[in-house]
This record gives sequence, C-alpha cells and structure tokens, in this order.
Amino acid sequence: MNDWAPDIARLQAREDDEWLKVERNYCGRLLAYAQRRVGDRQAAEDVVQEALLGAVRGIDTFDALFTFEQYLFGICKNRTIDFLRRRKARTIQLREEEEGPSPIEHLARETETPSAIVRGRELSERAQELYAEILREWVEETWIEREFLRLCVIEALFAGQWRNREVWKRFDLRDETAVAGIKFRALKRLRQLAAVKESGNDLLRFLGASEDGDERLLDVDLRAIWRDKRVSCPARHWIARLVAGTIDADAGLFICFHLDEMKCPWCLANRDDLSSAGKEAELELLIERLRESTRRYLHSRRGHDPV
Repeated sequence: MNDWAPDIARLQAREDDEWLKVERNYCGRLLAYAQRRVGDRQAAEDVVQEALLGAVRGIDTFDALFTFEQYLFGICKNRTIDFLRRRKARTIQLREEEEGPSPIEHLARETETPSAIVRGRELSERAQELYAEILREWVEETWIEREFLRLCVIEALFAGQWRNREVWKRFDLRDETAVAGIKFRALKRLRQLAAVKESGNDLLRFLGASEDGDERLLDVDLRAIWRDKRVSCPARHWIARLVAGTIDADAGLFICFHLDEMKCPWCLANRDDLSSAGKEAELELLIERLRESTRRYLHSRRGHDPV
C-alpha cells in the first residue's frame, strides 16, 4: 500500500478532480482525528468540512517544508479547537498537543527553557527548521538500521520527557547508564548532522555540547519540535501493515509504542481510519457532501480569476 500525495500545482490551479482525490484519500483519517476529540460524529463531520474548505482557501500559500498531510492535519487541529471553544465545552480537557496555533500556520514557536530565554529571538524560524531536519534525518537513519528499540528510547526521552529510570524499566535495559549511553550517542550524531547542514553557522556553537556530557541541545524544546513536526511518524502503509497483522515484530515494537504509549494523534487517526472496515457507505455520503461544498467554492473562485 503506497502513500498518496496530491499534485500541489493542480490543487493551486483549483482542479476539481485533484481535490476530489484529496477528499477520498484524507477524509477518513481527518474524521477519525476530529471524532476522537469532539466525541460526536455529526460535529466531527462539520469540523472536517471546515478543515477541507480551509485547505482549499489556503492552498496558494502552501509551505513545501511540510507534507500535505501535515498541512491538512494542522488545519483540522485548529478547526477542532475552534469548534470546542464555540461550544464552550469547559469540561473537556484539551491535551497539551491541542493548545495553541498549529505549526503549519505559525512556524516560529517560543520556548520557556532557560537557554531560550537567554537567547531570546535567536532561536528563529531557521533554528526550528534545523532541529526538525536533523531529528528527522536521525530517525530515518535509525529506521534504516532497524534499531527500533533505540528509536523507542529516544522518542520516550525527547517526546515523552521520560526519566532515564522510567525508560530503563520500560524497555528492560541493563540499567540507567544504558539509557544515558543511547542518549549521548544520539546527541553526538545530531550535532554531526547539524554541522553538515549549518557549517560555520552560529547555531552550531549553541548545539556544540562538549563531549563530557553537557547536553545543551536538550535546552531547546525538542518535545514540541518532535511532536509538531512529526519527525518519527511512520508512513501510513506501515500502520496499514500493523492493522493487517503483517508487520514484523521489530518495526511493530516502535509503531505500537508510538501509537499506544506516545499516543500520537495523527497516527492514531490513521489507525482508526484503516480499522474502520465496513463503514465505506457512511464515508461515501460525507465525501459527496464535501465534494459539493468544495466544488461550489472552486467554481466561485474561478469566476473571479483573471482570464
């Protein structure tokens, strides 16, 4: 099962067929994401409709730094929050990943770590991009090497902010020093990757932790970057293998940890969608509704475009 992504140029040209493909490929997972949060099917459908219309309206400013799926989920996240606020659901506790603007719309994030306060504005948009790039590259290397236990450990430390002792016990490692060793080697590799991408840049002095264990890289809000930039999210076809029961145990170790313990909202939505066998008829009705609203908007826009 291959992961499909649309032709952005065709979307920006407001081609009906390409937008219909978007609706067919992404509607189910967006609905699963929204329904987990609003708890009501009809409300979730309304959120998805608003999100897809928002995607159509904003496609001209699509940022290629993100995948199209990130773009869609970022908008859906914000529309979900808007819905909950309108409903004034004060008893619903929004989890931390649902607070604040999406990184799709606001790339620069402020952190509250001591180092970030000292540096102030120096942790700019480029710094955020650099951290995301090197983390994603490290994850890809680790995946290729099939070091899934190592990937679990680093995700627990960086994204989950687990203590070394918690990680040691969860993954039945030798002791806490084994966890520290994995973290040290990961940080060292991240600094190497940063040096390749930013040779001579002032950011390297900030990243350049000494070899005696000074972990200044962790002063940056890696948790937010790891989560918001989705640096470790497996491709949809991997989740499909998990649902089908055809995934190997090593890859399954990480994906199950990512889903069930890290509770990645985007990947959980993909799993919910892939697991919803027998609901195609219901989804088709929603797609038809979305298609009609999208078509009306696209046609209205084309009527105002210069010839």
